[in-house]
Amino acid sequence: MRAHKIFGGWRTLFVGFILIFLSGLCWGGDTLNQVQSKKMLRCGVSEGVAGFSLRDRAGRWSGMDVDFCRAVAAAAFGDPERVTFVPLKASERFYALSSKAIDLLSSNATWTLGREAGIGLYFTGTLFYTSQGFMVRRTKPQDRLQRLRGQTICVEKGTTHIEDLDDYFKSKKWSYNILVLESKEEIEKAFFSGKCRAYTSDVSELAAARLRAPGGAQSWVILPDEVSKQPLSPAVRRDDPEWFTLVRWVYFALIEAEELGLTRANIWAKARVFNDAAVMRYFKKSSDYGKALGVKNMWAIQVIESTGNYGEIFERNLGRKSDLRLKRGRNHLWRAGGLMVSPSFR
Repeated sequence: MRAHKIFGGWRTLFVGFILIFLSGLCWGGDTLNQVQSKKMLRCGVSEGVAGFSLRDRAGRWSGMDVDFCRAVAAAAFGDPERVTFVPLKASERFYALSSKAIDLLSSNATWTLGREAGIGLYFTGTLFYTSQGFMVRRTKPQDRLQRLRGQTICVEKGTTHIEDLDDYFKSKKWSYNILVLESKEEIEKAFFSGKCRAYTSDVSELAAARLRAPGGAQSWVILPDEVSKQPLSPAVRRDDPEWFTLVRWVYFALIEAEELGLTRANIWAKARVFNDAAVMRYFKKSSDYGKALGVKNMWAIQVIESTGNYGEIFERNLGRKSDLRLKRGRNHLWRAGGLMVSPSFR
């Protein structure tokens, strides 16, 4: 009787172990396999924000979010051009990801607890640090935020800006009216036609909208007041940790490459010279773990060859080489006083 109980207990334990093991297999999704078999990455982007995701008249997309999609495609199957860009409204983007209409979301999405835990996402790393601000028509004397008390403010549906706006104005005991619209196009039309006294969004997004403002950018001003932090990050579904790991390390590879001085122009030359221990380790470890990531051992080289490092992506789309000419600020590498840092390639 005692032996029966002992063996029965071991049998129960064994069955439990098998069930846990099998559930672990089911947990690991097959996004990468599907992407590689189709040789196409479906990437959700914003409908059109200069510097982040914008389609030109020839149909070609450009921007920081776009470049990140291309970097992931370069890692997944060595071709940064094999990306289908899916433009999405803010209110549509998370459903598109959770319903598997897209493989990756790179769409100016703010990283929050509610989105990651509540919706079931993994944010892969802050691609751009910004803040929520306000744009108004330029007047004299210069506008300040307190002048928006009792005024109508435009904001896009499906963004964190609605709640952050309410929190800030309530903390100041200021009244205001809010006009929530479905898309950026609708907001800009309402704001520039005078239906709203102010337009609130990420400061970077306001700068992009100001480029195409009637009367020219000089007729509009972004107020210096910042009411909330906005860490913008790509996201993937939470049901596929292998895919999450690859996308996250593509992000880190871009940052680490900048720190090491690896660029689009010199990546192959640097790969052939073995006189820097940190650079050698970057190439060796990214190669060694390629199989574990599900990609070829040259994945990191292909990423940098395709898009350049993080600094190159920033300057080309948002910084000195772009129409926006934004300062890097918090988006500098940690050595320069910024927040961009990668774990070690060891």
